[in-house]
Amino acid sequence: MLYVVIIILSMVILALILKVYALKKSSREIAEGFKARIRDDTNQPVFVSSRDKDICALVKSINVQLGELRREQLEYRNGSRELKTAVTNISHDLRTPLTAICGYLYMIKKTDDRGQIAGYLSVIEERAEAMKQLTEELFRYSVMISEDETPELEEVNVGQLLEDSIMGYFGALEEKGIVPDVNITESTVIRKLNKACLSRIFANLLNNALKYSNGDLSITLSDAGVITFSNMAEELSSVQAEQLFDRFYTVRAARNSTGLGLSISRTLVERMGGTITAEYDKGRLTIVIFFDAE
Repeated sequence: MLYVVIIILSMVILALILKVYALKKSSREIAEGFKARIRDDTNQPVFVSSRDKDICALVKSINVQLGELRREQLEYRNGSRELKTAVTNISHDLRTPLTAICGYLYMIKKTDDRGQIAGYLSVIEERAEAMKQLTEELFRYSVMISEDETPELEEVNVGQLLEDSIMGYFGALEEKGIVPDVNITESTVIRKLNKACLSRIFANLLNNALKYSNGDLSITLSDAGVITFSNMAEELSSVQAEQLFDRFYTVRAARNSTGLGLSISRTLVERMGGTITAEYDKGRLTIVIFFDAE
């Protein structure tokens, strides 16, 4: 009987030794894999040879956390590059009109000609207005991103608001030689949205057309509630079109812009439960917005 007990105890001890060895091996594999993952900045998961369910669960949890860390690192790096580019672009956009203002103020000091002074003041006023628009756009964006709440929704007549927005920009479009081709369904399209946010979205899209259009603009609202802004924009490329919704992205041809307009539009659309996409085909830029009917 004692012999049997000794054999059983020996087997138990051997099993425990093997278990401890396996655990130590797994811990080394986890430590080495974790170190390599951090050092090499790779997406490869941590791997262990053990089939122990608790060890496998631990490794799975580590890989999930490492994946999240990797994602946050990439977001930080992209955000850092984006911020550097934004600071450079915004500094240039603000410095250009400021330099012009200083130059014309210097010219005013050098002349007594009232006609020249009036001309210089007109240019100064124009440059000051450009700076005002840029700073206001930055301020509105900073306020918007600090508010995470879903905007208050109400029933909005989308077609009527779209018509009002187009009429508000008719003069600016006319100055650019753009006569919009507007096709709004006769059916009443009602959606539960925030009226101020939707008005802002339309304003941003119309401003975008003013910047990039080659002289045409097509605006449609279908029975299903699909809103489309389309215009020829030959100075754009397909790559640039995909980046239009990125924060601070500007196309060199666009002036007096922080590159926030379409980024703001996307944020507002998504906060109201809609979708917004941009397509570029054969020189034509098409932006499509859709809100589901409840």
